[in-house]
Amino acid sequence: MTSAYVLDYLRTPRGKGSPRGSLHTTSPVDLVVTLQRALAERGLDPSAVEDVIIGTATQVNEQGANLARTANLLAGWGATVPGATVNRFCASGVDAVAQTAARIRSGDLTLAVAGGVESTSRVPMFSDNGPLFCDPATIERIGSVHMGIAADLNATLEGWTRDELDSYGLETQQKAAKAWAEGAFTKSVVPISGLTHDELIRETTPQTLAALPPAFAELPDQDKIALAAHPEAGELRHLHTVGTSPALADAAALLLLGDDKAAERTGLRPRARIVASTTTSTDPVIMLTAGQSAVEKVIAKAGLRPADIDVFEFAEAFAALCLRFRRDLDAGPDRLNPNGGTIAMGHAFGATGAIMVGGCVDELERRDARYGVAAVSGAAGLGTAVLLERLPT
Repeated sequence: MTSAYVLDYLRTPRGKGSPRGSLHTTSPVDLVVTLQRALAERGLDPSAVEDVIIGTATQVNEQGANLARTANLLAGWGATVPGATVNRFCASGVDAVAQTAARIRSGDLTLAVAGGVESTSRVPMFSDNGPLFCDPATIERIGSVHMGIAADLNATLEGWTRDELDSYGLETQQKAAKAWAEGAFTKSVVPISGLTHDELIRETTPQTLAALPPAFAELPDQDKIALAAHPEAGELRHLHTVGTSPALADAAALLLLGDDKAAERTGLRPRARIVASTTTSTDPVIMLTAGQSAVEKVIAKAGLRPADIDVFEFAEAFAALCLRFRRDLDAGPDRLNPNGGTIAMGHAFGATGAIMVGGCVDELERRDARYGVAAVSGAAGLGTAVLLERLPT
């Protein structure tokens, strides 16, 4: 079977997902177009690209009507470059990469762009009014809950303490600040709208985190749904705060993927091989464990063990799930999100997974390491993981 390689990777900085954010005045299409033009400036011939697959979680208004195809046309990539937009909620970006790599391995494509985008400041979460989150009858039948309630349920069932969650929140902020200070993201980040860095990173202390109130304690109807599905929890403990939850962000990320022949044609050295990918799901109330199960499945599929993985880029869908991941896979701070994660730098739903994949490649190169995994847990109990192997220079 043909191999699929990561040939290049670019992303925007992550802006605050609010009207006060630096990227609020930039449309989600323009976030993508900026990166497409940057790829062309690096020497990519857009006419050689056979497809563009973009992950976007809230596909409505400015993010509707097949954003990928719209971006191709606005970027001047020509009428002959197709585009498609996919949605697996928060796992959309990593899923776009996984689907595109699978098509390359099958021989359907030789050179393609995959990635994701989300502007939470301009297209708010749930603004598509999907029944899973906005229709009371559907919510009652399925037992759908807010992601923060699912996080508190997981923390309750696992027995994590508030101090343990706060400790993780502090750790990821410190790692992200250190990574930016050391230039870990410099070669992949494309400045846009005057923003040159992830603007959600903030100085914090244990005392600051301890003083924050619970973020999801005012949703009693959601508590009832969660406890009806998992009565073993007894009473839901609201432990997550804004300091241990992923902050909303605006961002985009693109990866150039291709096979051996595409690498030769473009003159680009393959940076990493996409070994395998997988998707999993769990019940929509416990929800956020699917990303970890996808990681475990994709590692086993490749005949590897967790100990063989040098870098885990795991979307920080709340601190409790990261503590669970670290414990179950014996992934210490040096291997799990070594440069910080979405709690510190922000979660731009559709873009996050693509940022995870590209960031994993960057970190493997910095370490001269071999294997990495990027994974995201999505709403409704969905998860996707991609296994990468860095190629020697």
